[in-house]
Amino acid sequence: MNRSVFYYLIIVAGISTSMNACMPHRGFEKYKQTAAPDYSDEINWIALPWRKDVADSVPKGCTIPENQDEAEIDVFYIHPTAYVLGSRWNVKLTNTSINKRSERITKIQATAFNACGKVYVPRYRQAAFRAFLNEKNGPKALDLAYTDVKASFEYYMKHWNKGRPFILTGHSQGALHLERLLKELIDGTALQKRMVAAYVIGMPIKDTAFKHIPLATNAAQTHAYVTWNTFKWGAVPKASNHFIGGSCINPFTWKADTSYAAASLNHGGVPYTFKRVDAAVCDAKNNNGILWIHKPKKGGYVAVGKSYHLSDYSFFYMNIRENALLRTKTYLAK
Repeated sequence: MNRSVFYYLIIVAGISTSMNACMPHRGFEKYKQTAAPDYSDEINWIALPWRKDVADSVPKGCTIPENQDEAEIDVFYIHPTAYVLGSRWNVKLTNTSINKRSERITKIQATAFNACGKVYVPRYRQAAFRAFLNEKNGPKALDLAYTDVKASFEYYMKHWNKGRPFILTGHSQGALHLERLLKELIDGTALQKRMVAAYVIGMPIKDTAFKHIPLATNAAQTHAYVTWNTFKWGAVPKASNHFIGGSCINPFTWKADTSYAAASLNHGGVPYTFKRVDAAVCDAKNNNGILWIHKPKKGGYVAVGKSYHLSDYSFFYMNIRENALLRTKTYLAK
């Protein structure tokens, strides 16, 4: 894995070395891993479009209804790290507290897409947060997590997709796995023609990451990806060089330029409580691969130090929801 990934997660999490007490104290190989999930068993999915689950939720005040039953495309979402404090390199899928946390994150992120598509969300043996901070064992833990993500996507494609167009989306660790999935299975293949768009959010993505998948530079572009990493206005991370040459889209304009987007273009953030929609909650500007915003006008949006990593979806929830619908309609109209 690129060394910049380790540096980035240190920046966005603001976690000190005092967390070593929560770090696995043995090498990756010393832990017996649980069996790989069987994705034919629905217990290994957080969300499936034919059952009632967290991906069906809509925040109070949202004027765009959930529409999975009638949707003509699919959405495959990869959740971020919920396993922050733990003694293993990879979580056990029987860990009910982490499962509930993953479901909570799915509710506040993946639901942004339930108006345009049928939402699929796999459980996977996610790597612990400390995996990002250990260059010896971390890549092994992340590789294991990725094998599950890849297996879940391949199962979905073989048994459930049935040739439908799809959106791919992920955040943080989920975005890291999504970037790899795009490189290995989508980039330059027939599947790219069926990919409406990829929302690869909360992880630095270099402009050169993909050979054939372009950065989307307008609101309706398809077969392309969007990405951003949210920080407080004026923040210059210590490892800012890892953002130079990186992709960044302003989710209010859906452009890659550095023009300022006023809060009036924010159609609604959704705080962590998921109980309201906050119009014009923040502005946004792309600065050298970092998305700057001023302090939000309402509470409920999580910041850690100078980073708004944990709110990468929350600030822009309604803009994402509307944009996913637009890209879907554009794709289907071709």
